[in-house]
Amino acid sequence: MILAAHQPQYLPWLGYLHKIAGTDVFLILDDVQYKKNEWQNRNRIKSAEGWQWVTVPVTYRFPERIREVGVDRGAPWRRKHREALVSSYARTPHFDEVMAAVSFIWEDPRGWEWLWALNLRVIRAFLEMGGIVTPLRLASEFSLPADPSRRLIEACRALEADTYLAGAGGADYMDLPAFEEARIEVRFQKFECPRYDQVFGEFIPNLSAIDYFFHRGPAASRSFFAERQES
Repeated sequence: MILAAHQPQYLPWLGYLHKIAGTDVFLILDDVQYKKNEWQNRNRIKSAEGWQWVTVPVTYRFPERIREVGVDRGAPWRRKHREALVSSYARTPHFDEVMAAVSFIWEDPRGWEWLWALNLRVIRAFLEMGGIVTPLRLASEFSLPADPSRRLIEACRALEADTYLAGAGGADYMDLPAFEEARIEVRFQKFECPRYDQVFGEFIPNLSAIDYFFHRGPAASRSFFAERQES
């Protein structure tokens, strides 16, 4: 049983989905401290100028956890995100299909109150487009310790995982001897962004996965991730 964990990201990149596809269960770290200016409330898409941020404005006070961070419902960000996607991707082969899959972002009349809930819904939509069936669990469902390595070890025990899939840079911050003592194997993700035709000229890697979906389509995406799930 392979487990991986990560903070919930907005419009996550392909590497995020690639990690989920390589696990038996994925833990959404919704109860860790929110970090400003990272990927929890923003990501990058391609534009005629190269790339641009799409950012969800939030109401945040240090040291709130991700689960406590609200969306600024007074800002017109949903309309702006839709307009940005139309401007960037209207001429891509799978525009209509992908826009329909993420239309809940701007069409839900209730809006979005909590960042974690928005991100979870987006992640699930991306998994569906990619044909990824890995179940998601929320860290807030469990009583996990604050220490990062002990948290992951206890998560593995709670979910009966004997292997933890870490990011490529995980060795820099993980207490690997503690995992060995707990008899949990640690593997490190190996991901290289595939090249594909993009609008606006030169290829830019590691954008939001929505860029890949617009250009390659859900069907090709399912084939890409199926290889990962079968490996």
